[in-house]
Amino acid sequence: MQTPDIQNILAELARSIGETPKDILPIAESGSARKYFRIITDNKSLIGTFSNNVEENEAFLAFSKHFHDLELNVPEVFAVNEEKTCYLQSDFGDDNLFAHVQKALMANVGPSTGSGTFDENVIELYKKALSHLVKLQVLGHQGLDYSKAYPTERFDQQAIIDDLNYFKYYFIKPHEEIDFNETRLGKDFEAFANFVSQAPCDFFMYRDFQSRNIMVKDSELYFIDFQGGRKGPLNYDVVSLLYQVKAQIPQAIRDELVGYYKTELSQYMSPEAVKFDTYQPYFVYLRLMQVLGAYGFRGLIQKKSHFIESIPYALKELKAWNEAHPLNKYPELQNIISQLSTLNYPLPTDSKLSTLNSQLTVTINSFSFKKGYPNDFSGNGGGFVFDCRALPNPGREPEFKTKTGRDWEVIDYLMAKPPVHVFLDHAKGIIGQSVDNYRERHFSNLMVSFGCTGGQHRSIFFAQTIYEWLKATYPDIHLKLNHIERKITEETGL
Repeated sequence: MQTPDIQNILAELARSIGETPKDILPIAESGSARKYFRIITDNKSLIGTFSNNVEENEAFLAFSKHFHDLELNVPEVFAVNEEKTCYLQSDFGDDNLFAHVQKALMANVGPSTGSGTFDENVIELYKKALSHLVKLQVLGHQGLDYSKAYPTERFDQQAIIDDLNYFKYYFIKPHEEIDFNETRLGKDFEAFANFVSQAPCDFFMYRDFQSRNIMVKDSELYFIDFQGGRKGPLNYDVVSLLYQVKAQIPQAIRDELVGYYKTELSQYMSPEAVKFDTYQPYFVYLRLMQVLGAYGFRGLIQKKSHFIESIPYALKELKAWNEAHPLNKYPELQNIISQLSTLNYPLPTDSKLSTLNSQLTVTINSFSFKKGYPNDFSGNGGGFVFDCRALPNPGREPEFKTKTGRDWEVIDYLMAKPPVHVFLDHAKGIIGQSVDNYRERHFSNLMVSFGCTGGQHRSIFFAQTIYEWLKATYPDIHLKLNHIERKITEETGL
């Protein structure tokens, strides 16, 4: 359905509750296919939602009514169209917990945590969120009609297997450099899911309890986007909040917040009785693998930049957790996680947090056409790709077999060939034109890739040469050089 048609339906819904829309403004889309609009009237502001997924809508509508009747801090639904594709709900504004996290990280960048520090105000917001979470999980569960849950009523062994396969098919398999035995991995997945599914599950599981879904308004917290909720364990939502990868919560603060959560939970039951600590490490793994699957699908396949940007943070968290809690009981899964640290997803350093947005980054790659085109982690869909295979090939000469395009013998060989100079001059002209234009227009990313047969000689030579030329010609830009097949990375202009 086109946006004007959706806006007309939302306007009719607003008028049905006695509100005359003055303006209906689209809100930036998130990772889902749902569309959101802010509806401004003389008396109030409303959020209009559209989705063709009627079953998912019905889950949200049923859960929202149940929680609102219990006076939990969720949106009130004011009107729904007959087809149940559009509905109006409370507007809690644009401020969310993640925005407060970002402000803390930006304001407190320093060596104390490696990526900024959390002030007491942010920690208190997290504690308040965890207090509300306990009520949603325990009180919200009572009398809830799970037959409305979508896509499944319960987080059971099959749901866990589905999350693990999501990780396998959308993140592991697209990275052909990761070597694993699929049969052994399947057995590890089954054993892992069998163990985790034994965690007590008679609670409401929010499913996506993370800081972007926690709105902050007048010093109070409100909770949105729980349409994927189902009956499930306690740990999953705690992990979803505290291990949200771009929030970069220091482990010591996570431990403090887990302790606070268990204290709040003890008002209703003993954490030991539900074996909270026993299952906690495994739910950290499960959630991190699930989000990597989501980042693979939304980022690597659908090319959405927000998800691509999150990949290095998730890999960093998974590596750190694995170092502290190795999965020795699941050797093939452990083998895969060990290999993830070799993937070329550079994590921004603290010094970049405040500078990269205002500085052009040019990423230069050398690669092998046999292995496929480089991924564009900026989310812009890639840039220039130069095919070096029409040029003289040093790889055919026995003396260069073990050399690369960074070795002087190969450089001398290529520089003696007139076609190489013609190719290089054309490449500089094309790239320089774009760099000049992108700087004037304050664009943030440009990707330039050079490919050859093996990614060893010609592609490396041209990528390295262009990198050095840009470094000398444009000292104010940020450069990233990746020799993909050789796993060599350089940066400058930070």
